[in-house]
Amino acid sequence: MDKRKSLVGIGLILALMAFTGYMLLRDMSFSRLASTLRQLNPLWLLVGLGMMFVFVGSEALCSRIVLGRLGHKVRYRRCLGYSFVGFYVSSITPSSTGGQPAQVYYMSKDNIPAAHGALNMMLIAVCYQAVVIVYALAAALTHFYLVQNLGSGLGLLLLYGVVVNGSLTVGMLSLMFLPNAARKLTGGVLKLLVKVRIIRNGDKARQRLEKQMEEYHKGAECVKKNPGMMVGLVLITIIQLTALFSIPVAVYYAFGLSGASPLEIIATQALVTLAVANLPLPGAVGASEGGFVTAMALFFGSSLVTPAVLVSRGISFYSFLVISAIVALAVHLRTRRQRRMEDSTPYPKQARGPIAT
Repeated sequence: MDKRKSLVGIGLILALMAFTGYMLLRDMSFSRLASTLRQLNPLWLLVGLGMMFVFVGSEALCSRIVLGRLGHKVRYRRCLGYSFVGFYVSSITPSSTGGQPAQVYYMSKDNIPAAHGALNMMLIAVCYQAVVIVYALAAALTHFYLVQNLGSGLGLLLLYGVVVNGSLTVGMLSLMFLPNAARKLTGGVLKLLVKVRIIRNGDKARQRLEKQMEEYHKGAECVKKNPGMMVGLVLITIIQLTALFSIPVAVYYAFGLSGASPLEIIATQALVTLAVANLPLPGAVGASEGGFVTAMALFFGSSLVTPAVLVSRGISFYSFLVISAIVALAVHLRTRRQRRMEDSTPYPKQARGPIAT
């Protein structure tokens, strides 16, 4: 991700944060907000932060497992660095589109072939998308009144999220395990896009499509050779998302509230996440806060839901945006220092395989 795009992303997210903060706090005085926040139990806030470390660390564990199966002995600490880079770049790019390419880039700088890095991220994405939609659908089926509580606006966004996530999941699985059918379908779509001039260079797009199809085929082969690996990845992803969806539970208890079921709060957060995750907004800023206020008022009440969203998003997004930015900078500086050392080596470089890091 070049500096110009990074600055644009940071500027956009700061603007969205300012607008969101204004909309949330326009009817609440600072003194009242400060008085409310003083009620918080800091131990529960630490629990919430711990859950975010579980969220980021779970992806790192998945990367370590996949890269290990591909022949790269990578330390967990290095994988954790990749995950923080992904969190940061995803947070400042619309629809979180920049995180995975950034991770593949830094993996390649550590002598992990880009093809293996891309395959790793693809398998993680398949598990993540599948678990998100199953989690939310299970929440809807077992707690349908929570869906009704979302209201028409957020309900439509939830339907949009189901369609987009479902299509992505089915599409990725089809590309992996039904390559012939997927090739015909994507080829037909590509011809249509060329015909209506949405895509101008059909040959170049076709080459990129074939390259992507080959990556998905490699992913399928990796899964077939390591069936237990996917089971492990799915289980880790369930833990990862449960940790993320449990942060409002920690905030609920931090305010000293009781009476609501933790499962209800987790289910509600799963629905809100699915509803807003695919909107073209960096970090889903604005949409996440608005969805929280609408859905979580059922548990926090009208008087506490605004402070609750500030604390919950402060834990799950804003604090980790800062933390991940610091770690991403450290990863970048380490990579640049490593490259300088390699460039200054007086003897010819030899081709190297996977390295122990």
